Amino acid sequence: MQAEINKVELRNLKIADYKELKKSMMESYPEMADNYWNESEVKKLLKIFPEGQLVILVDGIVVGSALSLIVPEDLVDKNHDYAKITGNYTFSTHSYKGEVLYGIDVFVDPKYRGLRLGRRMYDARKEICEQLNLKSIVFAGRIPNYSKYATELTPKAYIDKVKRKEIHDPVLSFQLSNDFHVMRIMKNYLEGDKKSKEFAVLLEWNNIYYVESPKYINLEKSVIRLGLIQWQMRPLKDLDALFEQSEFFIDAVSGYGSDFAVFPELFIAPLMADYNHLSEADAIRELAKYAEPIKKRFQELAIAYNINIITGSMPQLVDGVLYNSGFLCKRDGSYETYTKIHITPNEVFHWGITGGDKIQTFDTDCGKIGIMICYDVEFPELSRLMADEGMNILFVPFLTDTQNGYTRVKHCAQARAIENECYVAIAGCVGNLPKVNNMDIQYAQTAVFTPSDFAFPSNGIKAETTPNTEMTLIVDVDLDLLKELHEHGSVKILKDRRHDLYRIKKLKS
Repeated sequence: MQAEINKVELRNLKIADYKELKKSMMESYPEMADNYWNESEVKKLLKIFPEGQLVILVDGIVVGSALSLIVPEDLVDKNHDYAKITGNYTFSTHSYKGEVLYGIDVFVDPKYRGLRLGRRMYDARKEICEQLNLKSIVFAGRIPNYSKYATELTPKAYIDKVKRKEIHDPVLSFQLSNDFHVMRIMKNYLEGDKKSKEFAVLLEWNNIYYVESPKYINLEKSVIRLGLIQWQMRPLKDLDALFEQSEFFIDAVSGYGSDFAVFPELFIAPLMADYNHLSEADAIRELAKYAEPIKKRFQELAIAYNINIITGSMPQLVDGVLYNSGFLCKRDGSYETYTKIHITPNEVFHWGITGGDKIQTFDTDCGKIGIMICYDVEFPELSRLMADEGMNILFVPFLTDTQNGYTRVKHCAQARAIENECYVAIAGCVGNLPKVNNMDIQYAQTAVFTPSDFAFPSNGIKAETTPNTEMTLIVDVDLDLLKELHEHGSVKILKDRRHDLYRIKKLKS
């Protein structure tokens, strides 16, 4: 990124966005700078189909947009150009009775490309298509690099080479990577598009959930996909090596559509090898200097891969006090900090770590979650307070050296899932670090635990990894099953508590 980004927002277009929309469009299409949408046309779009017009903002400024119409399927099947499909720019072709979501424009300011913001808008279009029960998304994509090959390749041959990745086209390559397939080539599609020689490629994405008879579609997301990383401790040359390995896993789990990527406690410990000549207390304080650059880089990765990242934990110095903390880096670019509250005797004796003093839950685009670091999961009061605030998923990054330690974390995590009627996901480190003091061996088995009732596995384990092997665990959890459990479960633990006899409350907010 060219500059630090604090927040990314995808929402519906408003007429108040017009000036920024116009500027962004002109910078996106410098070769067609005079062909921007005028304000009256944008007003018309918002009047006839407001839910189909999207913008993406970075720190409150519009940097991209995706505009759409709903048109009849037979209109798409006929040979058409841009003027015809838009009703000669009057949008008279739009009809809620149509079967196809037709994309009439999508662009991202060049300064913000490389963050997958276009992919985010495409994903939002797919959600609109599914929610409105439309057959497909169709649009005609430009092929701006074709002018470089027009003397030697036909449009068909050019498209074939782009498909085989022998040629890169900034528009077509991107569209093909988003699961669109080529329908046909359009000639004389957009007047004045010299780079594409006025050719375009009609592309389609099919909605597999389309039904002939529309049914109610639940707009609230119920199934959340978790990507847990069982991290192998290995020597790392420097911080860039850590980032490279981290991005590999984030890329992998986001490629499977995960909503969260979860790293273990103190997974950055290999970087402490450079300070092995120091005392353990001094070495861990040297490691704390990486907390801020790690936070910034993981914020960027959360945006780029459109995924919420739980960064495990790392030492962090705040006003001279050493904590064991981590960051929830959200895909909108914002972040929140969580801190280990209960510190193990080992952490106190060797490192002088201090426990945090804030019990909190976090609001995300997948609902309310809780995060506790390792030893904290062995204290049931914390998660009960989080459950009272509406927590559905509890994440527990952990680090245990022996199977005994892991057994404590595992069984306590399972208990937290049952007693709080929530999902609990734990992620740990494996392997050995022979050149890092106090971090010699690690034992872990990453897992997702569930409540114990008929809708869930009988042993309360949704999924788990092979112990002590580097791997990922990708698991879907259904929040609707928790709602059903709260109201109709065999037992109702959260509801049946005897508040007349006892209760738990925070002493600090």
